Amino acid sequence: MAKNILICGVGGQGTVLASKVLSQAAISGGEHVLSAETIGMAQRGGSVTSHVRIGKDVFSPLIPKGQADIIIAFEAAEAVRNADFLKKDGMIIVNKKIFQPTTASLTGKTFSEDTMIEYLKKVCSTVITVDTEEACKEIGSPKVANMVLLGASSKTGLINIDELKAAIKLLVKPDFFELNCQAVDYGAR
Repeated sequence: MAKNILICGVGGQGTVLASKVLSQAAISGGEHVLSAETIGMAQRGGSVTSHVRIGKDVFSPLIPKGQADIIIAFEAAEAVRNADFLKKDGMIIVNKKIFQPTTASLTGKTFSEDTMIEYLKKVCSTVITVDTEEACKEIGSPKVANMVLLGASSKTGLINIDELKAAIKLLVKPDFFELNCQAVDYGAR
């Protein structure tokens, strides 16, 4: 059985590293993995979407619409933008914090995280919200929100936390291994 996980956010949030950690965790667990990123204007705060497909019956790296088991959203507006990828009984793990787009700032309009989360709860029966800002304050680094969200995704049962930590050890500089594992543990609680 395939596991389809879509990771979405904006440039600079660590979505690509998160998809690499997730992919490596599955490979270490003996799984077949295909993945792809759509980056676009990521360096300028644009959308970043990573598709991670795990399983023997996966032949394309891109998740078809309506087939994602999980959406891990680093930003609520990106979860809304990608909600049509989610399958009927899928779930969304979403960062509560909204990153206001430059266009909203220039026009004087703002996005409301409550509005975004309410919408997600209408289209998905299981929405797990994560306050990564609070988590990062407690952990002591603003750079581990991606690992907090990966840790939270382990609550789904589709992702093994020990395999995540083993992948982190392979992909992250040794000086940051413990910090990232602490973030995964925070998200998993």
